[in-house]
Amino acid sequence: MANPGPGYGKHPEHTVIVTPFDGRVVIEANGEVIADTKQALRLKEADYPEVFYVPRSDARMDQLQRTEHKTHCPFKGDASYYSLKGGAENAVWSYEQPYDEVLEIREHLAFYPNRVGSIKVEPR
Repeated sequence: MANPGPGYGKHPEHTVIVTPFDGRVVIEANGEVIADTKQALRLKEADYPEVFYVPRSDARMDQLQRTEHKTHCPFKGDASYYSLKGGAENAVWSYEQPYDEVLEIREHLAFYPNRVGSIKVEPR
């Protein structure tokens, strides 16, 4: 199990809320559907725009290529990145060992809206 992020105790006003999304999320890039799911998670963090996390099982992993790029969030953990084959670099991120507070996002992917063709969100 991951340890809680160091930011949790120091910034109680910083919230990260993960909830199941009741609807469908479709991500397109390079004219193809890269992900299509009815099992997305909605992550709302502080004042940032909400982000939809898609299960890897509903994404075309064959269209993604892992990169060496990594980032760290004191509230979620270390993020790994993927580029779109034949497309944008580091367009996708994933927390493979997220902190316990956001464990739900493990095995999920998030996509930068400005690096893919579209992210269609269809509430039920």
